[in-house]
Amino acid sequence: MDQLKEDLKHQIIEQLNLEDVTAADISDDMLLFDANGLALDSIDALEMIVLLEKYHGIQVVNPEEGKSAFLSVNSLAEYIRQKSN
Repeated sequence: MDQLKEDLKHQIIEQLNLEDVTAADISDDMLLFDANGLALDSIDALEMIVLLEKYHGIQVVNPEEGKSAFLSVNSLAEYIRQKSN
């Protein structure tokens, strides 16, 4: 089990107030902003930026980076690992 990915799932649920979603409902490769995934929207994207700063001390300054980082829990975890090194 990858602890960072598990933590991210819980952080996403908490930060976005996803009341009817559990960490088990979110697969590592689920598309976060796709209608067939979590179906997040642009307001949620702003909350994801806040999440990265709040929990991981990472600021997203390049919109293109954010777009690729927020695809899935996998891509978000990879982004955090890259920025933390």
